Amino acid sequence: MAQQEQQRERRDRIAQWAFDTLPLLNRFHLWLEDVEVEDLRGGEERVALSSASFMDARMERLMTMTTALTALSTKLFGRFGEGADKEKAILNQVKKDADAISAYAMSEGLWASSRLLPENHAIMVCLGEGLMPKAGETPEMGSNPQLGFGRVYARPQVAQWLDRRVTQLLNDPTYTWDSFYLELKRKGITVWGAAIDTLENTSRFAKGKDTGPMAVLHLFDQPLRIMRPYEGYIGNLILPRKVVDKAADRSTLLDFRTPRARVLEAICDAYPGILPEHVHVWTLRGKSREARLGALWQEWTDLGVDLVDESYTMPSGMAVFNDSGTYAPTFKVGNWTDAEGRPHVLVCDGYAASAEAIQAASLSLSLDLDASLVVFTSRFKLPLAIEQNVMRLPAEAEDFAEQLQATLGDFFDPSMVETYREMIREARDAGMPLQHRVVRIEDFFPEKRWNVLALAGYMCPDPYTGAVGVEEVGPQTFRVSVRMLANESEREVALTLRIKDEWEDARLVFHPLLVRFFYGENFRNRPVRISDSGRIRNELQTLCSEALDYTEDGMTIFFDRIPVEVISAEHQSLLLDVLEWYKDNYPMWFRWLTIVPPSQS
Repeated sequence: MAQQEQQRERRDRIAQWAFDTLPLLNRFHLWLEDVEVEDLRGGEERVALSSASFMDARMERLMTMTTALTALSTKLFGRFGEGADKEKAILNQVKKDADAISAYAMSEGLWASSRLLPENHAIMVCLGEGLMPKAGETPEMGSNPQLGFGRVYARPQVAQWLDRRVTQLLNDPTYTWDSFYLELKRKGITVWGAAIDTLENTSRFAKGKDTGPMAVLHLFDQPLRIMRPYEGYIGNLILPRKVVDKAADRSTLLDFRTPRARVLEAICDAYPGILPEHVHVWTLRGKSREARLGALWQEWTDLGVDLVDESYTMPSGMAVFNDSGTYAPTFKVGNWTDAEGRPHVLVCDGYAASAEAIQAASLSLSLDLDASLVVFTSRFKLPLAIEQNVMRLPAEAEDFAEQLQATLGDFFDPSMVETYREMIREARDAGMPLQHRVVRIEDFFPEKRWNVLALAGYMCPDPYTGAVGVEEVGPQTFRVSVRMLANESEREVALTLRIKDEWEDARLVFHPLLVRFFYGENFRNRPVRISDSGRIRNELQTLCSEALDYTEDGMTIFFDRIPVEVISAEHQSLLLDVLEWYKDNYPMWFRWLTIVPPSQS
């Protein structure tokens, strides 16, 4: 009887998940074979069918499936490992192709899911990865395919209304974030903000590393106080909440600016008997980061702690990596006991890209952590002790150059004054809270309290949680693991999905429409649907955001702004033909698009 009951529950579980996520399964031509849900904190018995977050159960399952599909499609069709041992140009192109697949899959998943949002709700991307060149690239290579600020997913009427307000935020300096939020309240529209990294650890993915690549989607019950596209660097110190609270009892303030000797003292106070060498500090490493973080590494080393390197093996049995990937170690921040009964603690220190830093900080409630942040510049020339003070300088002050010189000391370069001024302005205008001594996650939310649904889909095994990556379990059948955290819940969901199409047909399903045209599909002969308009608009924002200007009536694409490293000259020529053909033949569907061909910008 027990076995029969288990089989019945399994059938019910699969049926419910299949019904709830049918728009995604149909969109990507998939069959749901199995669903496994584990409550990692030991909760209710029917956890597989209950909601863990601020969303209803169906929407939560759609978001989980979106994350799983992003991980699956990227691993299968994103050229995994094809950049290994290749010259830089080829490696960078593999990274951009992988980013394009992951961003497309995530965006399509969000779009299909948004059809089932409550009528007055919308999902709005507030922060995304990809605006800056990846490691090893140069600025002229342009941004990477991404889901960034201002992308709206909702029912058509809500999306159109919200899209106009986003355009105002981008173009009207008198329209402030407070004005935007007040309009939302008056209109009765609920916006779920999103912070997205569709492919975390892109370089490791392109090189075919065994661990690291993942898709990360964080959704909040309110929009973040971000006003325009932004990606920069943020210093972050992530500690167990117990350590910070224990220090506070002794009137000691612990945050990113605290000397690390005091941080270690507080750790030892919170965990009596712990040895310094059993305090493990995860931080980014590598020669390119030595100027910024070298003094921090030395400070920790002088204290006798274990500065984690790639030889360190986590309790999962897997070795860590610290060439990238600042988000994943957050899941392991805290204490554990080894086989000999000795206490260990892991903390994260250093910096991360802005989306990763805010995503990690937003886990603090669920994982009982304390995260303190400091906004950094986008240069790697300054040591941390100086770096943490630059972005608070008043960019408009008449004596800005003098204040900058006093801050930088021997690192001051008169030719860089305007560069630093512009970095501060860009962060300020985007809404980054530069005025604070340190930044807390609540500084990014208008209500100061927030709820989060944090989803991580693993393409490869993860050392910090022990989650497995995408596994082939049968003919064209794959098992994908997703870690789900809400404020008081943590679950692992494993979805087994079968691809229904032949392999080459499936590849097309997971590729952006424009990319399919680039690689030979005849855009003049295929059936045209009104949805092509929305798809192409969405894909332009993903593939070449730096080439777009947003107007009240739509958007303008400037071909002179598209670097050939992002879209080759041959593909740019084809893209121009595609867009002009759609404009000429379907003017009503594409009235939102203005085209400025090359050499006419």
